Amino acid sequence: MRNLSDILTGLPFTELQGAADVEISAVVFDSRKVVPGCLFVAVKGTQVDGHNYIAKAITDGAVAIICEDLPGHTAVEASFLMVADSAVALGIVAANFYDNPSQKLKLVGVTGTNGKTTIATLLYQLFRDLGYKCGLLSTVENQINGKIIPSTHTTPDQVELNSLLDAMVAQGCDYCFMEVSSHAVAQHRIEGLMFAGGIFSNLTHDHLDYHKTFDAYLKAKKGFFDALPKNAFALTNADDRNGSVMLQNTRAHKKTYALKTMADFKAKVLENQFGGLLLAIDSDEVWFKMVGSFNAYNLMAVFAAATLLEQDRAKVLTSLSKLSGAEGRFDYMIGPNKIIGIVDYAHTPNAVQNVLSTVKDIRKGNEKVITVIGCGGDRDKTKRPIMAKVASDWSDKVILTSDNPRTEDPAQIIKDMEAGIPVAAQRNAVSIIDRREAIKTACMLAQPGDIIVLAGKGHEKYQDINGVKNHFDDKEELLNQFKLMA
Repeated sequence: MRNLSDILTGLPFTELQGAADVEISAVVFDSRKVVPGCLFVAVKGTQVDGHNYIAKAITDGAVAIICEDLPGHTAVEASFLMVADSAVALGIVAANFYDNPSQKLKLVGVTGTNGKTTIATLLYQLFRDLGYKCGLLSTVENQINGKIIPSTHTTPDQVELNSLLDAMVAQGCDYCFMEVSSHAVAQHRIEGLMFAGGIFSNLTHDHLDYHKTFDAYLKAKKGFFDALPKNAFALTNADDRNGSVMLQNTRAHKKTYALKTMADFKAKVLENQFGGLLLAIDSDEVWFKMVGSFNAYNLMAVFAAATLLEQDRAKVLTSLSKLSGAEGRFDYMIGPNKIIGIVDYAHTPNAVQNVLSTVKDIRKGNEKVITVIGCGGDRDKTKRPIMAKVASDWSDKVILTSDNPRTEDPAQIIKDMEAGIPVAAQRNAVSIIDRREAIKTACMLAQPGDIIVLAGKGHEKYQDINGVKNHFDDKEELLNQFKLMA
């Protein structure tokens, strides 16, 4: 229980009706989760307006309401606070309700189109290996010092986020590494948090179904850096043209990493093969288990961040060389006849190109690359033909199939993708709606030594079809086919 007056600290409100000296049992913004004695925050969401549920919240026991628009008749049973933006207010009061847990550990946020999960996961693994208690908030899963908590969003909502951070503090965690999505910034989910550092990986075509324009998408990412405090660090990829944009207005200490241009932290790829990467970092040559130049960037972001968090350089490099990153990111396996299978979460044009260009760099001779790829339903439609073209340009054979069709017709999604296949390449492309059949077909087409790439789902263990999440695991499906081929 917290007093309402205590959890209003730092909250700019324009009007208060009723008492501020009220005991609050919980902070909620979903009317279905209202409990007696709670504070209900009416948020105007993209689908639902919480203001429509104020009366219901009071009936169900809410004793205080935060809203942007006061109802025509305010109930005497509750206190009302009027604010300019309820989503911002939710972040502030949620942080205060849990006694600002982000200030009791070092919270590092990772943003960018690709690499967020790998960077955050590597940092979590690294710091645990260095002996610290840590938390992880990621697309794949949330963890509190080894205990796994299922993840439903890249960045949780304001209440869940502070609840998880509070649990980390209770477990004695020194650090928390979290992915910060563009949606989370735009929807003020990170409002009220205190970050010790921010990391930018890269920015490419994604989420335009939500942000509408690339500029709006960029501004959402930049908003995270603009809000960093002056005692934090802001670390960006200097090889990405948007890296410098992220640093323009930040008060944090500005640092950069790169493989190609001048930067505070610089590396060079000496070897790149399916077994791993050899990087030159200053005067050291270090072998890493991870593959591809895109992972060289991820490793440099982690190395730089650890250095900025005052960790011993030699210990960091030694530990990093043992780690393998996040599940479903360039997962590599060898099947019968030395057929190579790669499962990767790549679901943007740039990510697909990163994976396939890495395969091209590593392949030794005439091995053929067979790519199985789909696009998610109810998401950015403009990237569908682009994704298909990239897959076609970098593969010998492309099988267009379903990803998570959600409520869309999977045949229409594939038709949108087919529009991107160049005429000259259409004879090397085939469309198979059923993803399991698509993977089976890829294995049937593969000759000894060929490379099969399953792109788009990575770590996911389900396929979302009309609101039902059916069990489906790309890696499991591929291994099953390998067993049948043996």
